[in-house]
Amino acid sequence: MGKKSLLFAALLAMLGVCLILWPVLHGSRLQAQAIDTAQEFLEQQAEAPQYPELLAALQEYNRQLHAEKQSGLVDLAACQAPAADLTAYGIADEVFGVLKIPAMDLTMPIYLGASDEHLAAGTAVLGQTSVPIGGDSTNAVIAGHRGWQGADYFRYIDLLQVGDEVTVTNLWEKLTYTVTEISIIQPHEVDKIRIQSDRDLLTLLTCHPYASGGRQRYVVVCERTKN
Repeated sequence: MGKKSLLFAALLAMLGVCLILWPVLHGSRLQAQAIDTAQEFLEQQAEAPQYPELLAALQEYNRQLHAEKQSGLVDLAACQAPAADLTAYGIADEVFGVLKIPAMDLTMPIYLGASDEHLAAGTAVLGQTSVPIGGDSTNAVIAGHRGWQGADYFRYIDLLQVGDEVTVTNLWEKLTYTVTEISIIQPHEVDKIRIQSDRDLLTLLTCHPYASGGRQRYVVVCERTKN
């Protein structure tokens, strides 16, 4: 075999290795970016402005959702709509908080509104579900990809068990929840993720099974731990 043929074969081999490694490297970069965003939020949270107008608006949003029985939770567009435009309050990066799941060794930023952009960058609170600020008769549904372009994100959500701890640190405080129920539902079963009166809930939502194209939904219901 001539030198040119050997060189060509070597280049093809290198290309093959690059194609194999690309998803892993790209996924690692995405995961690292999400972790960095979350850590930056946590470092700045203690010194951040209190945003009293935003807090009041979100509390009213949660009250209205319960009063109207989440009548707007009807389609994908409703889920993508954020409860509030954080940029209008001076929050340019749109990060609302940080989700931590020790059992999954997972730390992710939280965004409001389950748009494609937000889900690619971290986790997202579904529009027409409660904002995770705590309070009776609330259920904040936080969605995440079960693997995204090589990044794990919610891929290993089935590691969670009843009794495990999940925390949300928002712009004002840290909220602690305990896993109380795990189920698999169909995409149209929105009643399974609705607010339950007098309960302070957080629900994690992702596709199931892994790499299935989203035939079903994996649901983890958590209830606020009263301190």
